[in-house]
Amino acid sequence: MTITAADIKIGMCIEMDGKTFLVVDFQHCKPGKGPAFVRSKLKNLENGRVLENTFSSVGQKIEQVRVERRPYQFTYEDDLGAHFMHTETFEEINIDRNLINNYDLITDGQIVEVMFHTEKESVLSAELPPIVDMEVIYTEPGIKGDTASTNSLKPATVNSATAKDGATIRVPLFINTGDRIRVDTRTREYYERIK
Repeated sequence: MTITAADIKIGMCIEMDGKTFLVVDFQHCKPGKGPAFVRSKLKNLENGRVLENTFSSVGQKIEQVRVERRPYQFTYEDDLGAHFMHTETFEEINIDRNLINNYDLITDGQIVEVMFHTEKESVLSAELPPIVDMEVIYTEPGIKGDTASTNSLKPATVNSATAKDGATIRVPLFINTGDRIRVDTRTREYYERIK
């Protein structure tokens, strides 16, 4: 489907130069002189790189890509990549690790949202939920008196189905080995402790 620059929205997928991009951000600009234009940030869904692009609002045609998001559950990992099963049809697919942001934060049985190019029926990317529950499998104990501070952070290793020795994130000093915590998968930051 062909659209114009005025139709661009965040979350839309477009095709340029034979590659598929996700619109991360955009801004319509109308300078005092000259034609209006759209400044955009586009994420390449093949390699994850974000680039900035400017579209002319006058007459420039953009090819919109139809995508579909489907829920898949992580089952196992091998030399071919990560294997997932559709939660309703039980269809199994293999996804390249590079298509999954923060791949090492996947836990056993984790549900991810897989984005498919509907015409080619190919996987574009897979996203973890924004917040996941994890267990701290190792961290240095907090020093008595320092545990009330939430500004100071220390490294902690959390359980992971895809990282052999676990994934490392930064947590507040009061977190101990064995605690269950919530992690923001977009920023890899500690979110809260589960009581």
